[in-house]
Amino acid sequence: MTLASGKIYGFLGPNGAGKSTTMNIITGYLGADSGDVIVNGCSIRKNPSKVKQQIGYLPELPPLYTEMRVREYLSFSAELKGIKKNFRSEAVKEVMVRTGLLEVQNSLIRNLSKGYRQRVGLAQAILGYPDVLILDEPTVGLDPQQIREIRALIRSLKNRHTIIISSHILSEISEICDEVFIISHGRLVAEDTPEHLERSLRGRQELSVTVQGSEENVRALNNLPHMESCTISQDPNNGQYLIRILAEPDTDLRKEVSLFCVNHDLLVLGMQEDTNSLEDVFIRLTQQEDQELSQSADSLIFGRPTRADRRQARRARASARRSAKTAASKTDTEASASRSKPDPGTDAADHHAKAKKEEN
Repeated sequence: MTLASGKIYGFLGPNGAGKSTTMNIITGYLGADSGDVIVNGCSIRKNPSKVKQQIGYLPELPPLYTEMRVREYLSFSAELKGIKKNFRSEAVKEVMVRTGLLEVQNSLIRNLSKGYRQRVGLAQAILGYPDVLILDEPTVGLDPQQIREIRALIRSLKNRHTIIISSHILSEISEICDEVFIISHGRLVAEDTPEHLERSLRGRQELSVTVQGSEENVRALNNLPHMESCTISQDPNNGQYLIRILAEPDTDLRKEVSLFCVNHDLLVLGMQEDTNSLEDVFIRLTQQEDQELSQSADSLIFGRPTRADRRQARRARASARRSAKTAASKTDTEASASRSKPDPGTDAADHHAKAKKEEN
């Protein structure tokens, strides 16, 4: 995945998909088995300290010391982040202004509401203005008013940070994120803007347009290019026309339809694009990934063997042949040794017969 500066990215996936693991790898809490995280040209494998300086992290449960006061805690966090002492006070004041904490700066954290505690955690994350902010469920447990405030605050931060948000509230991701990443079973299954993802599920644009005007001009809309179909019906009660348009793939006809109506004296009373929600896209993609993995597992168990399975079977057969050959060789050797060894009973009988013959 490649992230651009000044954007908000949504990071989605079902439980167990690997979201928290990925975020822990990005922030340096966990080491990756393979791959790398590079921030402004710095590798977290080669220079983890420098990468961590460029990342601010707000976990789902903010790491707050509730017996501290707000300013005290933020000053302590600034010291941990290596902000120089002579800049520390100003840095703390600046983040308190940005997160709306000035009025509670002398309050004990344990006395703050859930919303204000979340603000303190966010202030800790943006101290020092790191290039990347990672926010894990930033609005979980907040009331509607607090959610609106935190969302507005996050939007205001994107001018100075690249922001990654993990959330189960898909409407939130759709509302505030510029792009969305969806993972399932540790694999990236989708990457695009929320609008394009929603449209990709539908495949093509569908418009519902309500207009008022002459029937002749309404019917002329059928001649608009890049349409697959256009159905027109009239409401007998008010004379309004309802037009349903299906566009060709990868085509947005809203502008063309609007210009057509203006040029043909049609009053547009409403225009609506029939869309699927990000939730629909999320469910479809993750279920599709589940089905593919299930089919893959079934093919391994019940279907045709894979190339690796065939190699393993060949090795097993070769090993069995070598074992059989070794066993056969050992048997032949023992039989040969047995034939060459004299039998004591036979030797005694021969000696007795020879002695009797000499007597006669």
